[in-house]
Amino acid sequence: MGLTKQYLRYIPAGNFNIIASQNCNLKFVTLEGQEGRFVAVGACEHIIIWDLRLGEKAQVLPGEKAVVTAICASPNKRHLATGYSDGNVQIYDLKSAEVISIFSGHRSEVTALAYDSYGHKLASGSKVGDTDVIVWDTVAETGLCRLSGHKGPITQLTFMSQHPILITGSKDSFVKFWDLETQHCFKTLVGHRTEVWGLTLVKDDQYLVTGCGDAELRVWKLSYKDPDLENKSSVDHLTTTLELIDLHDTDDPNHPLQCHKVGSLLRAGKGRLVSMFSDGSGQVVGCHGTDNQLELFYFCTDDEAQVRLKKRLRKERKKKLSTSENEPQEETPNQENLQLSLRDEVKRLVPIKVSHKPKSLDLVLGSGGELRVAVNLSNNTVELYTIQTTVKNSEANCLRSIASQGHHSEVRAVSFSNDNLAIVSGSAEAIKMWNRPSQACLRTVDSGYILSTVFVPGDRHVLAGLKNGTLLIIDIAAGDVLEEIPAHKEELWSICLQPDLRGCVTGGGDKTVKFWQFELVVDEKSESKAKVLSLLHLRTLKLEDSVLCVKLSPNGKFVAVALLDSTVKIFFVDTFKFYLSLYGHKLPVLCMDISSDSTLIATGSADRNVKIWGMDFGDCHKSIFAHEDSVTGLQFVSRTHYFFTCGKDGKVKQWDGDTYDKIITLQGHVGEAWALAVSPNGQFVVSCGADRVLRLYEKSDQPLVLQDEQEEEREQQEVLATGEQTVIPGQTGLNLPSKKTVGSEKAAESILECLEICEKYKEQLAEHEALQAASTQTLPGPQPPLLMQALNVSTPDDFLLETIRRIRPSDLEEALLLLPFNSVCEVLQILPALIARADQIELVCKILVFLLKLHHAPVVANKTLLVTLTQLQKLAFTKVQELRDLIGFNLYGMQFMQREIETVEGVQLFRDATVEKKKGDKKKKQRQKLKRSMIVLNS
Repeated sequence: MGLTKQYLRYIPAGNFNIIASQNCNLKFVTLEGQEGRFVAVGACEHIIIWDLRLGEKAQVLPGEKAVVTAICASPNKRHLATGYSDGNVQIYDLKSAEVISIFSGHRSEVTALAYDSYGHKLASGSKVGDTDVIVWDTVAETGLCRLSGHKGPITQLTFMSQHPILITGSKDSFVKFWDLETQHCFKTLVGHRTEVWGLTLVKDDQYLVTGCGDAELRVWKLSYKDPDLENKSSVDHLTTTLELIDLHDTDDPNHPLQCHKVGSLLRAGKGRLVSMFSDGSGQVVGCHGTDNQLELFYFCTDDEAQVRLKKRLRKERKKKLSTSENEPQEETPNQENLQLSLRDEVKRLVPIKVSHKPKSLDLVLGSGGELRVAVNLSNNTVELYTIQTTVKNSEANCLRSIASQGHHSEVRAVSFSNDNLAIVSGSAEAIKMWNRPSQACLRTVDSGYILSTVFVPGDRHVLAGLKNGTLLIIDIAAGDVLEEIPAHKEELWSICLQPDLRGCVTGGGDKTVKFWQFELVVDEKSESKAKVLSLLHLRTLKLEDSVLCVKLSPNGKFVAVALLDSTVKIFFVDTFKFYLSLYGHKLPVLCMDISSDSTLIATGSADRNVKIWGMDFGDCHKSIFAHEDSVTGLQFVSRTHYFFTCGKDGKVKQWDGDTYDKIITLQGHVGEAWALAVSPNGQFVVSCGADRVLRLYEKSDQPLVLQDEQEEEREQQEVLATGEQTVIPGQTGLNLPSKKTVGSEKAAESILECLEICEKYKEQLAEHEALQAASTQTLPGPQPPLLMQALNVSTPDDFLLETIRRIRPSDLEEALLLLPFNSVCEVLQILPALIARADQIELVCKILVFLLKLHHAPVVANKTLLVTLTQLQKLAFTKVQELRDLIGFNLYGMQFMQREIETVEGVQLFRDATVEKKKGDKKKKQRQKLKRSMIVLNS
């Protein structure tokens, strides 16, 4: 094979301008033992943890290519679970910022995540195409079950803290209750007319609050009856359990969980419910709709509710006395008023008005009644509010707003400085200057809708073209607009510097191309009468159609103008005489550029094609179908014929203008990519798009071969082993929560390779034993294979165990599914030796049970495996029993030590859970006693 042309690879060098993504929720996290200070948000594929006190990034959890769509913090404050658009779920360690677990089970983006009260289980729900709910074991790092039943995307889910029950809400307008022990749905709430957009549990699972497309938040009362006490309990127990709620005729009184609607909370906001969350204690519920208002509902404690009940009853008595002064009537006790109602237990806090539409919120309730509300706004902003729940009609106070680190709308224009150190970007409301090495925002200048930008030679000023046709001259050092020039009557689409750097050319929607010259004029506004930069209009080229793009050739001879009639016309600069017309595009040309040697011109059009033309005769060298949508940006690399393009499909690509090959496809944007810029030295590329991210790429020393790159792209497009749910025919219980991935395929290949190496090594050992038996001298044994030496093992059994241990737990079952039956038999024959050693007994027994469950019929029918199965039965029961005895001995030993420490030290360890339970039982008895006494008094 002959030598091929090699290129140097451009690699991602950082993302900036993004504060928080709109399609991901935000969560308070605990760092350095401080709660309510740090908030985690999704920033495209990364996660940013903002320090709300300092307004800076405290930590960045790096992702890969998929976009973050859901975030959930663990109850122990140590981990952060994140869901991605490709269906994967990752768990980060907040202290080390490393990924500790990866779960692959969904075929579409993850829309909801929830931990149980202990953090041992994680539930995830996804979007269209995969409406299942998967429950993951975060300790064993594997899937527990896949819950199928919803017909629409999962919007929110939550665990009950006291019982193994998962509650899920979906766009199919249903709320389902799942028993995790039996893995089935035992109750469905059908009281919603539209999609269920949010649900949350409050007051220690006493109430369930759900919200849908109307202005009503439905409140459901939950009551759980222990089935174990059903035989022991009398009529009093049944009455005590069911006295909290009133049953409908359709409800089953024998069901352990009773759920009954007790009332509604009416939202004042407009539109459907967007998101709803409660704080960690379940006391405050926050929600918002499609308007700019956050609504907060405080669920009172039992003591506070009793006080509110007494006040309400006192007011009602006064009202009755005042109305019956003229006609005295005998007062009859109203039994309904003696019970707590929803208006006694819930009070509405003062709503919070935010500047833009909120996308997500999170709550933290402090010990002193201070409530902190973090909200992610639609304009790329995160705000923190505080409100006192103990003070009546307390107004919310904005503590921090993180807004200056990014644009508040889509970035439409971007360009590099001449020294390659600064980047300027423009959006609908402002223009920002960025430091390229640190990616920090240096200046922000308020402006109109920016469509084009360029640095003035010297890098002290920036020219910006607006949507209304105005040309701005901005002083970078002062951060001020020096002059606003009414250059065009309509959109100023393009600005291009002249090759002699003495002026610029602008093209606008008013069918004109104007030539400008830089000049220094005296600033009449300043007292020092200093000279400032200005522009002097020299000439105007009038055309028949609107100008979309204009470029000057580097040799200064020609000006190329892209018109709305889908053609590119080239004129002589000095005389404006017509030179060439480039026609062939079916839709208007949106971007173009001329190579440094003025020999090639490349045009990108809305017809998704890029055409390369010769400047000598205007002949089309090549037409390339470049993007799946309109090509919005194109620029040559200086002193080369390589050029970069970006399109509305979000992708950024590099091309070779001589061979017409695509060199590489870079990680692009989510949504449209609007513009790109190449640094003058060709080392950096920056692109901007609808996801409000400025993506920087840097030229590395890594060589890139086209054939290898094309092969990798083909492998990514061939989704042979990914995205499919694993369902075994005839094995309904093996509807695994995981899915086939490239990792599971590689794991299966590693097991097969291990078995093959072990077989060859065993043959070498057998030959050596035969030779040793025939020889009188001691012969050296065969050397272990290189792979065994690399893993630092010496026997085939250790080699297999080490190979399986290195497989990711979430891929293990999928890898075992891919093994052929003869390999399964080989693995089963090795397992008795591993179990007898009691090494990794849990892992080995897990493999044994799964393989027997999967291949039960052929394994039992194979007579050669009967002896092996008998050994496995005896050894597995013995070793597992020993392990159980060891765990039980350690458990009771620790309980004994706990009692000894409590006796000596005079303290009670781990008292929170027991004390809270006792407090709850005591308050429940007090409520019942109060109700009985009030009935007696009123009668």
